[in-house]
Amino acid sequence: MLLFSRVRDKFRAALSLLTKQRKVRRGSAAVLFLLLITLIMAVEFVPENNALVVGQVSPKTFKAQKSIVFEDKLKTSDQRRLAAETVDKVYAKDPQVGIAVQKDISDLMGKIRSIQGDPGLDRDGKVLELHSVMTFIVSEEDLGNLAEASPTYTQQVENSLKSMVSGSMEDGEGITQERLEESKRTLNGQIVRMVLPQHYENLSKGIVELYLRPNAFINYEVTKQKQDEAMAAVPPVMVSVKEGEKIIGESEVVTDEHMAKLLALGLTRPKLPLTTILGIILLIGLLMVIVLLYLYQQNREIYEHAGHLYLLGMIVIVVLAVGKAIIAINVVQWPEFGAQFGYMVPLAAAGMLIAILLDSRLAVLVVAIMSLMLGVMTGNQLRFGIVGLIGGITGVYSVSKLSQRGDLVRAGIYTSGANVAAIFVVGMVSGTPLPLLISSSLALGVINGILSSILTNGSLPFLENTFRITSAVRLLELSHPNNFLLKSLLIEAPGSYHHSIIVGNLAESAADAVGGDSLLVRVGAYYHDIGKSKRPYFFIENQMTCDNPHDKIAPSLSTLILTSHVKDGVEMAREQKLPQGIIDIIEQHHGTSLVSYFYHKALESDRTETVTEEEYRYEGPKPQTREAAIVMLADAVEAAVRSVQNPTTGRVEGLVRKIIKDKLNDGQLEECDLTFKDLNVIANSFVRVLSGIFHNRIEYPDMAQELERRKKNVGSRKQLAGKSGS
Repeated sequence: MLLFSRVRDKFRAALSLLTKQRKVRRGSAAVLFLLLITLIMAVEFVPENNALVVGQVSPKTFKAQKSIVFEDKLKTSDQRRLAAETVDKVYAKDPQVGIAVQKDISDLMGKIRSIQGDPGLDRDGKVLELHSVMTFIVSEEDLGNLAEASPTYTQQVENSLKSMVSGSMEDGEGITQERLEESKRTLNGQIVRMVLPQHYENLSKGIVELYLRPNAFINYEVTKQKQDEAMAAVPPVMVSVKEGEKIIGESEVVTDEHMAKLLALGLTRPKLPLTTILGIILLIGLLMVIVLLYLYQQNREIYEHAGHLYLLGMIVIVVLAVGKAIIAINVVQWPEFGAQFGYMVPLAAAGMLIAILLDSRLAVLVVAIMSLMLGVMTGNQLRFGIVGLIGGITGVYSVSKLSQRGDLVRAGIYTSGANVAAIFVVGMVSGTPLPLLISSSLALGVINGILSSILTNGSLPFLENTFRITSAVRLLELSHPNNFLLKSLLIEAPGSYHHSIIVGNLAESAADAVGGDSLLVRVGAYYHDIGKSKRPYFFIENQMTCDNPHDKIAPSLSTLILTSHVKDGVEMAREQKLPQGIIDIIEQHHGTSLVSYFYHKALESDRTETVTEEEYRYEGPKPQTREAAIVMLADAVEAAVRSVQNPTTGRVEGLVRKIIKDKLNDGQLEECDLTFKDLNVIANSFVRVLSGIFHNRIEYPDMAQELERRKKNVGSRKQLAGKSGS
């Protein structure tokens, strides 16, 4: 018992160690996703225990549990086979055969003429020689007559015979194997009509019988092509089965027609299709490897983030499960319409979610793979996969630049339109009847787009919170002025709120110019100073009176109060569960910058030997991303330009470039990935925006002075009029 307990404890310890390993966790998750996707795709391949065989007696009555329309592949195959059999074979003539036949005739007749003209031979000698050269049986009488015949006449017979044979072989398609005997009979008839001596007639017939052979042969490639065309022209034989219809009764003999209906309804299969299920597992595994290789090569950040991989797998599984449920819907009243429900599978929802939460290019790849899975899931019907691919890619590109909440609704509309067009075109290609084509494209295409938009909107907050991902939709929600933190900043520190709005505009423009995340930058800028709402009057933009509380306290305390707004802002952001990207901007927007005013003020005091620069710097860290660095620069630039008297474009540009240079020299930008070129682009962007804010305005005159001046002018005109009248 003690030994068993020790073994058990060691096993648990080893299992605990394994589960903590990163590779083991990832491998387990991959296997789980593989099995779940296989279950979704192959669930209909598992047969019931009704192993019927054609020719045997059915043990019970089978009725259709749903209405379906399917292709009877056996009947379709039979009709296509019959169509192929009706195609005439295509022959090609071989000219070398005719040449060979002519040569054979010439050789034999030449030998006969040579013997006939040999003066050294008597009649019996010629007969013996003729007998030796003949390649077919000739009677002794005919040989004797040939021995006495003239070589000249033999030449005439040869010419006539060769002409007839040549004409027969060149006529039409030539002589085929099937027409060989018919051609021989025709030539024999022509020989009879020549009215030759009997021995020459018999000789000519023997030559035809021996030497005539086919010169036209089947062109299998062209014939096969024509047969394939004839088979392709035969439409598939579709069979409609209504719900409740009896397929086969008890004790009835199972026929091929019965079996086709039973297989289409999934009521019986002769054996468990383990090969099919194994093929699906291998296919899914191969597709998963393709996605992982793509991430490893193109997006290492997602590949190394386990949560993102789990999110990707969850999206695929949920959308495929929803699609499986949609395909299983049974429309009793209109089974032909129900057979089109594969068009309604919302693959666009997966594409939009992946594009919003992870990456647009990854979303396109996953949509393409899921469209392939949809084709397999619907019984290898490519049309459903094509429509899913078109609608899914449309959804991805519709949300790739999400800038406002209405874009999600607009994405659903775009997806609906793309689905309607795709279903209509694919239906035309597949020969769907026009009434069914119009109704299915309009209804199913629009429903697909709406369902995709609803699934995206509904699951987005859940997925964001579960996997701690900040999407564009979440950032848009945070940018609303009614948000608790922004509203508090507006009420408690209105000057800081106004400053944050301008910083947001500056930073967003700069981020757009250098290819940063402009939405994250703008929202981060809105929140970067929320910590000032705790002690607003210690910041000059919120001081409405001439009293400055810093005049009454030491520079070190003033520095502590000012720098604490960063820590306060981070705490407030975490309490309100703001995204980590915004918290990073709040924490890094001052970096380790020096509070120069109070530092120099401290140096002017009597105890300069105790003043250190580190005491008057922010705690940091320095900006780690280009977005945080852009907010830092925009914050410093806005505060400095606001204090400039008569801010002309030249003064603004000089000040902007000086501030950026000072931040660079102070080492605040050394931990982000901004280049010198980026800094120049950012400076130009700041100047352009600030020039629009602080442009020169017309100085309007005081209204009271203007009215007084007008009265004096009117009085002067009256005096002049009176003098002129007198």
